Amino acid sequence: MATTLVRPRTTTESAPRAHKALRHLGPNWYASVMGTAIVANAGAALPYQLPGQRVACQLVWALSAAALAVLLTARAGHWLHHRDQARAHLLDPAVAPFYGCLAMALLAVGGGTLIVGKDLIGEPAAVAADAVLFTAGTAIGLVMAVAVPYLMVVRHKVEPHQATPVWLLPLVAPMVSAALGPLLIPHLPEGQPRETMLLACYAMFGISLLATLLMLPLVFGRLIMSGPLPLALTPTLFLVLGPLGQSTTAVNQLADMAPQSIGAPYAGALGAFAVVYGVPVMGFALLWLALAAAMLVRAARNGMGFAMTWWALTFPVGTCVTGAAGLARHTGLTAFAWLAAALFLTLLTAWLLAAAHTLRGLSTGRLLAAPASGPAGPDQPAWSRSTTGLERRGLEAAQVHHRP
Repeated sequence: MATTLVRPRTTTESAPRAHKALRHLGPNWYASVMGTAIVANAGAALPYQLPGQRVACQLVWALSAAALAVLLTARAGHWLHHRDQARAHLLDPAVAPFYGCLAMALLAVGGGTLIVGKDLIGEPAAVAADAVLFTAGTAIGLVMAVAVPYLMVVRHKVEPHQATPVWLLPLVAPMVSAALGPLLIPHLPEGQPRETMLLACYAMFGISLLATLLMLPLVFGRLIMSGPLPLALTPTLFLVLGPLGQSTTAVNQLADMAPQSIGAPYAGALGAFAVVYGVPVMGFALLWLALAAAMLVRAARNGMGFAMTWWALTFPVGTCVTGAAGLARHTGLTAFAWLAAALFLTLLTAWLLAAAHTLRGLSTGRLLAAPASGPAGPDQPAWSRSTTGLERRGLEAAQVHHRP
């Protein structure tokens, strides 16, 4: 009598099929969490508050927290079931910098917990949650600020024409810690704990600022010498706004906490430094925003389709919103308040576009679909066979979706 065995088929086919989508879930997806959390944080920081605005910010924060939980779980499954791909990501210079997004996602959601989330879960729980997320995000950010440049030096094969603003991602993470660390200072004991936190944030401000100053000439030099970025990578030009807006936010947030943390001579100097540093940096941010916007319009006219790189239009712009709001608070100038409001409208528009396209890509399965196999290799999409070097790797990292 003949029998049919179905259990081996279930073991060998169903299980891999269940985890297949996770194989192509890269660290760049954390940018969607960052971009969502900054909408809540920036909206709550605006000098102008409309009826219902804070409630809307609470809902967006809750969405970012839920997205973070789901993504952390999915990425854990990625490392568990696809370690070869995870290691390959670390060894790919186009993907490895996105590991900085993990730290910034933890920090952004943690900061939002104290800014607006406390209205929903209570202040004690918000402080505890932010303390955990801030500690984890800061530790990961500092590790990635060293590990990714180390890999670029000793393992990655990069050339000057391959530089993109994506290289800034692991270097910006400590600046996010510097900007959000002051939220915890009032909840620390007076005296040395508060002063230690304040100065630690300034130290991370310096780490990120100086590292960014080393990297920016490479990025701008690549644009001048090699021309525009590939279409799908054009939105990453907005990543340059991240260290600019976040550093302005950091010095203003730290200036707010300085009187509670350090002696009078230094507290006054740090308050003045917030304006002396923040105003020219915000000016340069607006210059770069205009340049990046012009390049984005050019790319759109040339047929730029949706890619996960569109999330680069959210978090960096949001840091400029909080930076402008901080300057409005310290200078009393209405111009900065209006600038913050205008930038927030830009942020909200970019977030709605990126979120809508991402949800559509997830619903159709295209953003997580396995790339087509062919001469270029089983892990490369068919359309990438006509590209080479950084353009191919960058497009893979961005998980580009072209409409047929």
